[in-house]
Amino acid sequence: MRTFPLRTMPGSRPFLGHLPKYRQDPLGFLCRVAAQGDLVRWRFGPFWTYQVNHPDLVREVLVQKADAFHKPDFMRQVLGEALGEGLVLSEDDLWRRQRRLIQPHFHARFIETYGRQMVEATLEALETWQGQERLAIDKAMMRLTLTIVAQALFGADVRQQAAQVGQAITTLQRIDNRQFNRLFPRPRWWPTAEMRAHRRALAQVDAVIHGIIATRRASGERREDLLSLLLEAVDEEDGRGMSDRQLRDEVMTLFIAGHETTANALSWTWILLAQHPEVESRLHAELDTVLAGRPPTVADLKALPYTEMVIKETMRLYPPAWIFSRQAVRPVTIGGHRLGRHAAVTLIPYALHRDPRFFEAPERFDPERFLPEREAEIPRYAYIPFGAGPRVCVGNAFAMLEARLVLATVAQRLRFRLHEGAAPPPEPLITLRPRGPVLMTVEARQAVPA
Repeated sequence: MRTFPLRTMPGSRPFLGHLPKYRQDPLGFLCRVAAQGDLVRWRFGPFWTYQVNHPDLVREVLVQKADAFHKPDFMRQVLGEALGEGLVLSEDDLWRRQRRLIQPHFHARFIETYGRQMVEATLEALETWQGQERLAIDKAMMRLTLTIVAQALFGADVRQQAAQVGQAITTLQRIDNRQFNRLFPRPRWWPTAEMRAHRRALAQVDAVIHGIIATRRASGERREDLLSLLLEAVDEEDGRGMSDRQLRDEVMTLFIAGHETTANALSWTWILLAQHPEVESRLHAELDTVLAGRPPTVADLKALPYTEMVIKETMRLYPPAWIFSRQAVRPVTIGGHRLGRHAAVTLIPYALHRDPRFFEAPERFDPERFLPEREAEIPRYAYIPFGAGPRVCVGNAFAMLEARLVLATVAQRLRFRLHEGAAPPPEPLITLRPRGPVLMTVEARQAVPA
């Protein structure tokens, strides 16, 4: 294993460490940490965290020595009430069992069905967008991806509740983000307006989740979807089915994570296309040539490489999962340095994806850097929008399928322009969102076959 110099971020304050600077500008601060070296420690209050900023170190933490790390205790403390023991937070045997159960539903035999549902939901949404002069694109993408995930994975129609659920999830994210930025997160029972708002928002989302489960159970219907699989799951060792609580946790985790990240990626895509008309023109040319105005299918995606490049480049600049955290469960050596049990490690895709050593002109929006011959030059683990290793995002193929089909379906018929002319800044919550609402002017376009 290669040894990396361990550097210490300057500017630490007594007791608070670097926390004030982090709170003021998380993305800017973490990029400055990355500029210090490949392995840099900084203080979150009195606690040291080790930030890894090189693909070889990413491989060590997420792949080669993944079993030496768990999700951090503070993450379970902040997100545990909402996500419980779902895939994001579960560990060890429970995580392996649930992962084996869920992963097959994101494989090839379901892709055709998922793709058809994605396009149908997008076409229905287009009917409402086409009549609007301006559209809050971030909210529109959240509603659309929420509708798609509910239908594809759980056979549920949540269109009527989508706006309410989207707002509730935004509330949860903002409050949880403030909790992450505190040295000592407040307990959920704390009698403050913030905690009461969190409980109300979580109750709104929970009501939808429990409604989906109860409706399916009452119907007795057996479908080829993930919800039926979860309802029928039986432990191979003891023959027991999944508990109601575990079922709720898995559905909640997939419900939230399954739409949030893709919605953010699509929102950033429309913003970047509005800023780069030359990229938009090339995208339109590909779509018009291949599709000639008809809706895309899964089979068309092989003939739409530039569409995929646009999505990949968007997620390079604005990775929805912009930060990963791990906590050592035993002493472990990383980059040649011994880290003790409970040591905190952070990985910052946002910073890694903008490292000029791995990406030429990293601030430039250049989808062609993902041409096959150029993509092959990117070091493995320098580009990790879905993470890496055994805990790579279980729904990464679903998310990429959805992003490409939504982009292809919409961009044939509409183009969006930033209403105020300036791009919104990123808002680093649990995921990396554009600071909204992001108002865009809606313009109809006519596909022109080449």
